[in-house]
Amino acid sequence: MDDAFQAASQPAPQPSVADATDRFDDPLPAQSVHFAVPPQRTLTWRVNASSTLRVHAAPVWVTRARSPYDHWLKPGESLRLERGERIWLSTEADFPARLSITSAWRPPFAGVRRCMERLAAWLALLALRRPRET
Repeated sequence: MDDAFQAASQPAPQPSVADATDRFDDPLPAQSVHFAVPPQRTLTWRVNASSTLRVHAAPVWVTRARSPYDHWLKPGESLRLERGERIWLSTEADFPARLSITSAWRPPFAGVRRCMERLAAWLALLALRRPRET
């Protein structure tokens, strides 16, 4: 009885940080685009940001540009896509395949702001390096 009491009074082991990050590897916040691939049709998509393609209904055939391999994804499966990649999607099912592409959310004009910050830092460095004329 004492052993049962001691076991109950000890704290439960906590999951490690690695376990927690494996489950939540997508950065937050995220944006998702949900769409359907009509039966017997092929759609093309150019990936603007690194993202994850998830299949929700009907098997999907994914072809990547510059890749010798094709992928057959079943509902519930996902595929990691890299920025700049072009993919072709099709299904041979009798009903539309539902998919989603999820990527990290970037505020509007984030790229422009980052370029302006880099330019300002470069100009500041240039001003510091320039010898002063007296």
